[in-house]
Amino acid sequence: MTKQRLYLFDTTLRDGQQTPGIDFSVEDKIAIAKLLDEFGIDYVEGGYPGANPTDTAFFQENRTAKAKFVAFGMTKRAGVSASNDPGLAALVQSKSDAICFVAKSWDYHVRVALACTNEENLDSIKVSVETAVA
Repeated sequence: MTKQRLYLFDTTLRDGQQTPGIDFSVEDKIAIAKLLDEFGIDYVEGGYPGANPTDTAFFQENRTAKAKFVAFGMTKRAGVSASNDPGLAALVQSKSDAICFVAKSWDYHVRVALACTNEENLDSIKVSVETAVA
């Protein structure tokens, strides 16, 4: 039997902060990130740079020794160029090792929440990924 490498991806710093009553400071996030790194977590999702002052400041700090640091955020908005989308710019400028994009896949969500066509949505996803890896 061949051994396969299992990679661990932790979302505590973003998803955990959505718990009622939880409000991490930059210092809290740095301390938690260092603990996750020491535990051997491979990928630490740090939050949504540009969404709030704490996450934006946190992405400017030195956070982990070994773990890859991940910025979370949305793909660019339909009808807006990648160079003019502030959310995408915050992700690309975040000094992260990787980006975790959230994107809509259900046509109902694309039509109602994003107010665009499926083709425009797919193009937004494609352009966002291309921008991130450029």
